[in-house]
Amino acid sequence: MARIGAKKTTGWKATAAVAMSNYIEAGSIIAIATSMVFWQGQFGFDEAFKGLLAALSANAFGAAIGAIIGGPLCDKYGRKFIYTYDLLVYMVGVLVAAFAVNQWMLLGAFIVTGIAVGAGVPASWTYIAEEAPSDRRAAHVGMAQLAWSVGPAIGFLLAALLTPAGLLGSRIIFLHLFVVAFITWWVRRGLEESKNWKDTQAIRTQQGNKAAAGQGFKALLGRKQNILALLFLVGVYAFWNTVAGQAGMFMPDVYNATGLTDSAQQYFLQSFLWTMTVVGTFTFMWLGDRMSRRLLFFIGAVLGIAGWVVLVYLPSGPVSLFGFAILWGFASGIGAQAFYGLWTAELFATQYRASAQGVLFFTARIMVGVLSYGFPVWLEVLGLHTLAAILIAILAVSMLVGTIWAPNTQGKSLEEIEEERYGKVGA
Repeated sequence: MARIGAKKTTGWKATAAVAMSNYIEAGSIIAIATSMVFWQGQFGFDEAFKGLLAALSANAFGAAIGAIIGGPLCDKYGRKFIYTYDLLVYMVGVLVAAFAVNQWMLLGAFIVTGIAVGAGVPASWTYIAEEAPSDRRAAHVGMAQLAWSVGPAIGFLLAALLTPAGLLGSRIIFLHLFVVAFITWWVRRGLEESKNWKDTQAIRTQQGNKAAAGQGFKALLGRKQNILALLFLVGVYAFWNTVAGQAGMFMPDVYNATGLTDSAQQYFLQSFLWTMTVVGTFTFMWLGDRMSRRLLFFIGAVLGIAGWVVLVYLPSGPVSLFGFAILWGFASGIGAQAFYGLWTAELFATQYRASAQGVLFFTARIMVGVLSYGFPVWLEVLGLHTLAAILIAILAVSMLVGTIWAPNTQGKSLEEIEEERYGKVGA
């Protein structure tokens, strides 16, 4: 039952409200990335501390911690439980960041924000897929991807416009995230609990099999189907996200290495790139329920690899820069992250669906964090060409895994998929 005074939120409005977790996640990463040079100038920290900030933020370890905590809580207490608290923690984090007076205060703010993001994102992907119609699941899951795309597009545009204001402009960007989070939290008060979760809990309670605290991961890892699905999705998403995480956090450094050194121009280019991601996401929402998902995934993966080849190995200039923005941007909209949100919901039973999301998001962010910690230094030591070759190889792993082992789940209800994979629901 919705709270007194909170209007019930259903349908596409509920999908949009939940999907905003992805807006504030991506927005946080971009706010950190575009502000880093100003924080570094203000507080005087070195490249190693810069890497630490990136590694412990919403882009990496901070989000990993939140996901590994939030996933099981989401399965035990319900999807709505997470929405009651995670944005309150997030608002504290971005507010502290906006008013940070030293590097340690900034580090604490980034960790808190990252934990809140990590707790909220698995719940959002899970809830959206569970509430979506079977024949429109990709379209609804794509709404989360859309929010993830719009966040950076707006974030980079704000950064470009506010660059003349220096650090003050960056503080304003964090304050804008606080406002968006508050509005989202207010709208979410009217969300209904996931019907799939309520039905499964009722069945398990009748059977005397309601999961106790701390047993979520044991149940998840106790079935071969789950382990194989986890390995598949690590290959698809965690490898792709390792590269995407560097692009989200360190793209200004990469652009500097290509010769584009003007910050405002970098941010405008990034805003254009993410606008192409929005276009790609609408394409995913349109085609994800209509055409072969295996083929759509393959197209996105190839375009993403082509984007990095164009940026790094073609002569530097407008052609390579805009070619990268178009190819990588569009590919990110129809690529691994959108399919991750879809396949993770489909391949796991309701009672540990969010826990699986937590494990996968944790793994992906740990991988991002490991590379993020050394990325600024490795870019200087190895050079862009060598480091880009490593990134392209990582993307190739994602392409092969997703294309070869794409599951046949299109058009089926979650209940049908669950029975095919596990037998009778609730068993």
